[in-house]
Amino acid sequence: MRLLDAHRSATSEFDARVRRISAGQWDAPTPCGQWSVRDLLNHLVSEQLWAPWLLDGATLDEVGDRFDGDVLGDDPVGAWSRAAAAAREAWERPGATEGEVHVTGGVIPAVDYGWQMTLDLAVHAWDLARGIGADDRLEPRLVSAVHTVFAPQVPAWQDLGLFAPPVPVPDDADEQTRLLALLGRRS
Repeated sequence: MRLLDAHRSATSEFDARVRRISAGQWDAPTPCGQWSVRDLLNHLVSEQLWAPWLLDGATLDEVGDRFDGDVLGDDPVGAWSRAAAAAREAWERPGATEGEVHVTGGVIPAVDYGWQMTLDLAVHAWDLARGIGADDRLEPRLVSAVHTVFAPQVPAWQDLGLFAPPVPVPDDADEQTRLLALLGRRS
């Protein structure tokens, strides 16, 4: 699965869970430590808001703190829809994956940034599903693509605190279980 196809699939997976959040679930816990359902959505909306800026060549200083704090307002689902649409539009522009982007760790290839966003969308789709009690099965081709790209990288991330330490899984675990376990999640 190519990056843009995987990103589209991951966005769709997350979007499907967002649209299932009921009014009483915004404060529900998620597998993401101290994040509620609303906190998790706020994180993903903020990430989507950054994408058009970074893909246009903006530095972190140029973006500044405009996406800090609550970016959901009174319409969390609408905020998600608008931010996700803007991010997809930015990714679909010709040449979007060919440049470089500024991120916290420095300047990286846009394609690497795209895969990082895809991973975050996919894994947080699972987290959100768990938080709202929805179906947590992700599209198998997406899981396979993300697992293939990131399994070799995860050990190097352990000292960065991006994810909890990997958890053991049985030898016969499916690929989604293995991916989630790499990122410290028990499915």
